[in-house]
Amino acid sequence: MSETPVDKMSFEQAMAELEQVVQKLENGQVALEESIQLYERGDALKKRCEKQLKAAEEKVAAITSDADGNATGTKAFDAQ
Repeated sequence: MSETPVDKMSFEQAMAELEQVVQKLENGQVALEESIQLYERGDALKKRCEKQLKAAEEKVAAITSDADGNATGTKAFDAQ
């Protein structure tokens, strides 16, 4: 597992670590306490990925197009 704080991870980093967490939990060969820690880390990673995906969707949705579907620019959006 990475020591990088979840809120500092890129989408790709968070997704890769989330996959590792899921594999360990599915394997079922970790102690209860470690399973709880893995679950909590996985939950934080999932939330990070969802937040970053939502931000990307908002950016894509902000692209405006003309009647023919050609991109004409962008409109402002509230990046949080």
